[in-house]
Amino acid sequence: MLSVYHVYPDAFDDEMIELLSGMSRDISFALDNFDRESDRKRIEQDLRISATAFETQEGIVITDRSSRILRVNRAFTNVTGYSALDAIGQTPAMLKSGRQDTAFYHELWKTLLRDKYWQGELWNRRKNGEAYPEWLTITAVTGEDGQVTHYVGVFSDISIRKEADDKIHQLAFHDPLTSLPNRSFLWERLLQAMASSARSQRRGALLFIDLDNFKTLNDTRGHDIGDLLLIEIAKRLQSCVRDIDTVARLGGDEFIVMLEDLSEDDSQAAAAAQNVGEKILASINQPFVLQGIEYHSSSSIGISLFCGEGTGMYDLLKHADTAMYQAKSAGRNTLRFFDPATQAQLETRAALVDDLRQALPLGQFELLYQIQVDERGATGAETLLRWRHPERGMISPMEFIPLAEETSLIAPIGAWVLQMACEQLRTWQADPHTRHLHLAVNVSARQFRQPDFVERVLDTLKKTGLDPLDLGLELELTESLVLRDIDDSIKKMQLLRAAGIHFSLDDCGTGQSSLYYLKRLPLDQIKIDQSFVRDIATDPNDAAIVRTIIGMADNLGLKVIAEGVETEQQRDFLERNGCHAHQGYLFAKPVPIEEFQSSLAQLRVGDFGL
Repeated sequence: MLSVYHVYPDAFDDEMIELLSGMSRDISFALDNFDRESDRKRIEQDLRISATAFETQEGIVITDRSSRILRVNRAFTNVTGYSALDAIGQTPAMLKSGRQDTAFYHELWKTLLRDKYWQGELWNRRKNGEAYPEWLTITAVTGEDGQVTHYVGVFSDISIRKEADDKIHQLAFHDPLTSLPNRSFLWERLLQAMASSARSQRRGALLFIDLDNFKTLNDTRGHDIGDLLLIEIAKRLQSCVRDIDTVARLGGDEFIVMLEDLSEDDSQAAAAAQNVGEKILASINQPFVLQGIEYHSSSSIGISLFCGEGTGMYDLLKHADTAMYQAKSAGRNTLRFFDPATQAQLETRAALVDDLRQALPLGQFELLYQIQVDERGATGAETLLRWRHPERGMISPMEFIPLAEETSLIAPIGAWVLQMACEQLRTWQADPHTRHLHLAVNVSARQFRQPDFVERVLDTLKKTGLDPLDLGLELELTESLVLRDIDDSIKKMQLLRAAGIHFSLDDCGTGQSSLYYLKRLPLDQIKIDQSFVRDIATDPNDAAIVRTIIGMADNLGLKVIAEGVETEQQRDFLERNGCHAHQGYLFAKPVPIEEFQSSLAQLRVGDFGL
């Protein structure tokens, strides 16, 4: 608007008013053009700034609300290898490397939708297939209504920074010669291992390894040759342990092997640590070729077990170091445990294993027979293996059977037991008074899992000449054995059952048996474990379990026998509840075959009060 004033009224005639009105329009037009030109220049400047920012060194990707890519910059192409033509219309999922799981992306989107912003590190994959780390910032763009309209992602390739970080970590936590973890890294891993052990109660071990006569090699061949040996030693140590274990170099010719997650049992953990130690000794004893020269080395190893954080790290290392010097004092090229009691236990165990290897060829095993009865009298017996050691006397099977399992000696021992049992059955078959008797033989897990177990058993039957129409042979299998691979168990049992062999499920009630599994197994009998029989007259829980087992067997059409029957009360309870077959000290203890044969002639139904 243009306003003009004059001191005198009616000073402006029509012609003047028309002139002033024209001037007003011209001025207004000029001012409008000036404003539009200013806006245009400002917009152009903003566009130049935006274009410059968009073509920054950082990759930029813009998507719509559905994550469809609308635009990318040149840096995006430089980093990923994908052109704008490749990317537009796709989603950022085209860049996924597979290193982040679904949970990672779930949390990313949860944060982005809540805060309209996410920032963090992730791994993506370039067009050429190479994975790379990037630092990514995602911002949600919203409209006037607050709804998301677009997403803008800005990222940078941080490969160089990561490589630098890795190099710094390598220098700080690894030995520069062997690339093994150094003392600092070992402390960190040991702290984690001790905390994990405290939670799980599974033992771990430190093995302190010192090379024998390493100084002599350095002095005679030079440090370069000594370094070559240390590098080769590091490789051999790593080949002797699992991925979860740690091999570290303390310095000089001293190495540490940390073993984790060995066992909850002290003796088993010690045995596992000893096995690794002996493997290391054997590996280092193999010759080395150092610049064309063959060199023979050996080591001394000290072992210290740990469980939880009861012993401090420095004390634990000191214990292993002390044990290592005990190994040095013992003549080198050997290992020692810090705990004298553990060391003595392992030595006893090792000696027992050595003796066990000779027990079968030296004829030190013998079979005892424990009678099994029902309401009619004697029905058969169970064969029980015993080891009569020339110095230690009779050794319990609880002590030597696990050793036989661990050392694979159970296979020949089990084959011998089966051979002897079949020969005894053949003798009984020849006598009208005993041909009705059966003989139960326990089968170990390792023996049963042999691929040719069925063939071995059938071959034994053939060699001993048992009457195939009435073998009288019953194999006792434990619940844990048959359920470990139930399909394989069923297959083997069916093949042997077709040959006339019967099966009894031993230790019933102590494992995971159920009607579903038991009805699939070609069983003939269930044996109630003595741990339930022991207190059936006084413990309502045991009584209920025994009734359940008897009822289960009855429903499946199986026979049932109870072991460990030692009192009249136990027998009466079993009888009242439908279990009429028994085995235990109430009737007879396990005895040699001669004594068993003699007692058979004296047994009558009334002798047992049945």
